[in-house]
Amino acid sequence: MIGIGAHRIDLGDPLVIAALMAGAVLLLLLLLVWRASARSAQVVAPLGLHMMQLAQRVQALSDGQQQLAGGLHHVSDAQATSQAKMLQLMELRLAEVNRTMVESLHGSATRTARSLGDLQQRLAAIDKAQANIEKLSGNVLGLQDILSNKQTRGAFGEIQLHDIVLKALPADSFTMQATLSNGRRADCLIHLPNPPGPIVIDSKFPLEAYEALRRARTQAELAEAQRLMRGAVRAHIRAIADRYLIEGETADGALMFLPSEAVYAELHANFPDLVREGFAAKVWIVSPTTCMATLNTMRAVLKDARMREQAGAIRRELAALYLDVERLGGRVANLDRHFAQAAKDIEEIKISAEKAGKRAHRLDNFDFEEIAPEPATKPSVPLPS
Repeated sequence: MIGIGAHRIDLGDPLVIAALMAGAVLLLLLLLVWRASARSAQVVAPLGLHMMQLAQRVQALSDGQQQLAGGLHHVSDAQATSQAKMLQLMELRLAEVNRTMVESLHGSATRTARSLGDLQQRLAAIDKAQANIEKLSGNVLGLQDILSNKQTRGAFGEIQLHDIVLKALPADSFTMQATLSNGRRADCLIHLPNPPGPIVIDSKFPLEAYEALRRARTQAELAEAQRLMRGAVRAHIRAIADRYLIEGETADGALMFLPSEAVYAELHANFPDLVREGFAAKVWIVSPTTCMATLNTMRAVLKDARMREQAGAIRRELAALYLDVERLGGRVANLDRHFAQAAKDIEEIKISAEKAGKRAHRLDNFDFEEIAPEPATKPSVPLPS
């Protein structure tokens, strides 16, 4: 910046530089005019000196401009280099981001494929479960058809009872569809010893009253279903007591088998009076679970009775076994004596062998003077034949 009076001139401005150059040219023209005129030289001399200073200043400004241009070129090169490095760094970053995205997309694709595979397997399992549910639904409908008829329901109860009894008892300890002396046919007769004697199991159950009880929606329907339930179960208890409790032929009690745990639970939960009436009539209500427990107890009774029946045979076998043990003891004692005699003979043989070995060693070394007469030995006991 150059100050001329109150004005400030920026020497870096191109217009100012151009104006200064124009002024320098004008001053040079004036200088030429001054040289032409000696008179004018005296007046123009200070001005020429000032013009020379201005020319030097302009040259300095030109040099500064050139330096500035070189600095700007250097700055431009540095900026270009920085931009190239920045572009290279950005390319690297973009390549890394691209690789990361590719790996992420590949991992996502793999996980998606795995998830789809798992989903397909689960759908296959669901389809299989659906097929099983449809099959089970068909079986349930078939079971409902079976249970809706009294005859088929009775056959179903007999089959279930037969399976339970067959699992719990030996095959010769019960009879299915046994005919009693009064002409009645029992669903199952367990041959228990006296007491208590053979016991009857009946497999019929009043399902209609229970279904009415389950379908009841109003208080009146519930009361009517409970009345029907009490009447049906009470009549069934009386029928079992009248038909299957025969003095001198069967036990003084019978079992009423309910193939449904739900009916059994309903009776004990909401009809305890019917259960007590069964106890009073000596008719015990059992479900599949409690029937299995009862039959296991009967199995223990049968086993104990058969053990008592076989007690005589067991005692005879024990006596024969005792004689065999005594005979074996005598033979072991004889064998022990033979072994003791054999051990003694072997010991004497070892002594004789040692003496013979020593004598042979002396003969081999010509030590006749060391040979002394041996004392007479006891004759050895001959080995038993």
